[in-house]
Amino acid sequence: MTPGARALGSRQGNLFDAVPELLGEAGRSRASEPTAPAVPTREQDGQGDREVRGFTTPESPQSVRARLLNNARQRVLLLALAFIALALVALVQIVWLGLDGAGPSKRLGAGSLKPARAQITDRNGAPLAGAFPTYSLYFYPEAMSESGGSPLVRSPADLARELKSIFPDMDEATVEAQLASGKGGHLRERILPEEANAVFALGEVALQSPVRLVRHYPQGRLGAHVIGRVSDDGDTQYGQFGIEATQNERLSDPDLRAEPLELSIDVRVQGALEDEMGRGMRLANADGAAGVVLDVDTGEVIAMASFPDFNPNRLDQQDVPNTRNRVTFATYELGSVFKPLTVAAAIDAGVVRDLTRSWDASPIKAGGRTFKDYEEKGKSLTIPEALAYSSNTVTMRVAEKLGPERLRGVWLDLGMNRPVDIELVNVGKPIWPKGKWSALKTKVAAYGHGFNVTPLHLANAYAAMVNGGIFRPATLLKAEPGVSEKGTRVFKASTSQKMRQLLRLIAKHGTGRNANAAATGFRVGGKTGSAEKLVDGRYSKTRIVSTFAAAFPMDRPRYVVVVALDEPKITYATPARTAYWNAAPIVGNLIRRAGPMLDVRPHNTRDVDVSDLEHLLKDRS
Repeated sequence: MTPGARALGSRQGNLFDAVPELLGEAGRSRASEPTAPAVPTREQDGQGDREVRGFTTPESPQSVRARLLNNARQRVLLLALAFIALALVALVQIVWLGLDGAGPSKRLGAGSLKPARAQITDRNGAPLAGAFPTYSLYFYPEAMSESGGSPLVRSPADLARELKSIFPDMDEATVEAQLASGKGGHLRERILPEEANAVFALGEVALQSPVRLVRHYPQGRLGAHVIGRVSDDGDTQYGQFGIEATQNERLSDPDLRAEPLELSIDVRVQGALEDEMGRGMRLANADGAAGVVLDVDTGEVIAMASFPDFNPNRLDQQDVPNTRNRVTFATYELGSVFKPLTVAAAIDAGVVRDLTRSWDASPIKAGGRTFKDYEEKGKSLTIPEALAYSSNTVTMRVAEKLGPERLRGVWLDLGMNRPVDIELVNVGKPIWPKGKWSALKTKVAAYGHGFNVTPLHLANAYAAMVNGGIFRPATLLKAEPGVSEKGTRVFKASTSQKMRQLLRLIAKHGTGRNANAAATGFRVGGKTGSAEKLVDGRYSKTRIVSTFAAAFPMDRPRYVVVVALDEPKITYATPARTAYWNAAPIVGNLIRRAGPMLDVRPHNTRDVDVSDLEHLLKDRS
């Protein structure tokens, strides 16, 4: 062996001996295994590259660690760059969509996911109107066009007879004529699922029951005059009357229709009002009735009902006259319910200062007529007695002292000369005396005659009389908690406080006793009114409007209730036509039922103090 070969062998031996020390046990195991043919490499020795044949120079642990860390950093950097690129793409897309307007709604059909018309709910979220799927009955003669014959298997007469058995109220002759004409169209707008199944069982291909979204009123007749209804003409829905009409733009606005329209109505109180009014109307055999419950501080209408009523889901021709809202549209001479308002105006003006003073209660002759009390209680009465016993003559003399301009001014401040301001289309225009008031006009206006207003006019006025003297128009839209209109001051706060006492006194000892008895513990105050109707230019003795206007609880009035019956009769249940026998009990029963719903609880000791007035009431029986 040459010296060069020995030197090379010696170097190889030394290198192999160093491998276990560099690689540890792993190096030893690898060194003992067979190896692949060596790959020539070059070695840095400080003096130049030296080729070493037969093996690869191993890396140190430090270099391995550095190489792996460098690889990891590169991968993390690549991953971060990928995420940044995705974020930039998303940001550009968002900016583009923002500049493009309602891009997603145009491309993805988001607008079609919204209802065609906003839902209507009560103040607590109970649904009053919304879009619901329903079946309809449609005659589609083209369904059998390929046969070339008649579109019907049966004769039109036989088929109309079959349909009549499914829909008893259907006009058989009209349906037969439409089937015989071969002209397609709706035979019935809305049918029940079981009715659709019965039609399907007939086996007539031309009779179809497509499903479509329609405006539906889940509460039925409840609150129908407030809600109103929409047209059934095609797919375009527009309000015909009620909230559906006045809020038509809001309900159909694409940007707002996803949010329900909240009304001030409480369906629980609404149900109680309609139930008690319907019962009282039947007991008195009245021609109609109107009722409203009003929040005295906000003007929110908690309940509003008018009878006869109607079903907005199916408005028959015979029900069209019943769509008139007697609370806001019908005007009446409401009578003695205005006497407390006259006294309030007199107290406010300083005409009535001393409630212990006796006023002349004898009959009054004026304008060729003699005015007297319904029941004479004596030659003189105090103001508390005049209100408790409903004296016409004392009220007329108070108005005479007050004067026409001041009484008329208060009536104007209470809005008696103009239609009520509320979110309804059909509101009645008051019948208001023109020009200056004569002495006679002033006297009869003092006890609610000589002008016609709606029951809602009266409710607004009573709210101002008991809430501290502030007049606020009524509203059917839910108010924000703690927020109310500023309103207009009509009465002094001290006058309002005095009227609370007087109204409570009337309910405890006067013509409002039946209401107080029906709502024991709820501290009711109010006044009756039984006004003769003007028929052919003369006041009728048998056709009257009986009204009871009340507030509760009188120690801190929160709600006003007005109920009016149109032409009640003498019946076994109501021995007289006057409000004492019919309207007052309705209000009392309602307050007993609705009070707890409105967080007003009966209380045996809490009440407005009337002890300084009770001694003024003498036994006049």
